[in-house]
Amino acid sequence: MPRDAVLTKEEPASRVYESEEDILARQRTKTRRRKRNIWLLRLGILAAWLGSWELTATLWIDPFFYSKPSKIWERLVEWFSIGTDFGSIWYQLWVTVEEAVIGFAIGSLAGVVLGVVLGRSAYLADVLAPFIKAVNAVPRIVLAALFVIWFGLGLTSKVATVIVLVFFAVFFNAFTGAREVDRNLIDNARILGASRLQVMGSIVLPSATSWILSSLHTAFGFALIGAVVSEYAGARAGVGFLISNAQGTFDSAGIYAGMIIMTVVALIAEWGIGWLERKLLRWRPNAGDNAASPI
Repeated sequence: MPRDAVLTKEEPASRVYESEEDILARQRTKTRRRKRNIWLLRLGILAAWLGSWELTATLWIDPFFYSKPSKIWERLVEWFSIGTDFGSIWYQLWVTVEEAVIGFAIGSLAGVVLGVVLGRSAYLADVLAPFIKAVNAVPRIVLAALFVIWFGLGLTSKVATVIVLVFFAVFFNAFTGAREVDRNLIDNARILGASRLQVMGSIVLPSATSWILSSLHTAFGFALIGAVVSEYAGARAGVGFLISNAQGTFDSAGIYAGMIIMTVVALIAEWGIGWLERKLLRWRPNAGDNAASPI
């Protein structure tokens, strides 16, 4: 039997002579179809959830306590078009984001520095370990209340709460990243005459970067939580203050509206941190299109 006949029998001719451009086009179409299906499924889940909530709150449960999506939407429209009882919603949002960003920057920097230093110094790590664990075990809501007493209702108490939450989220990752550096690289660098500072800057920090950046996703979420919790404990403005006031007036729609606003801010920040991570870690190999994407 001729060889061409065997090829034709085992594999279609269209697949044998398919060009590279056709293969790439088919793969792009497959990728676009997968992304479209994912978004359609997400929208379907969201629509089913909101629709069932609206129907349940209309027919069975009391919307005064549980609210419903239509009332939450009305409250959001009211806040962004007319304003809140305490001024513009943009001002309230700015206060909370300012507290979160300042505390996030300070807490992240402190966590990276102390985490890397203790990660490379076993002696200091052993000395300070019980103190770090003890402070980490203290409930954050207690610290938020203490900071309000110490620093008042202004910006300082909110930033202090955010710093405490962010610091530990970044510190433990930076500490682990510094500990996981390949010992052979450090030994070779020292043999070539590199100083401790050069080893730290050229080997330890780049090796720990992926650990540190991965912690920032969680850390900024903690920053927003810290800002809202500290405003809830006592404040003059902010989204947490709006949520606290809504609770005091039994405005369940206002509570949900504040939660939705902070969720949107967290998602935007997550996208920004992910973009920064991709830029700084362009040297890292891609996982591939068939890899399972994280939630």
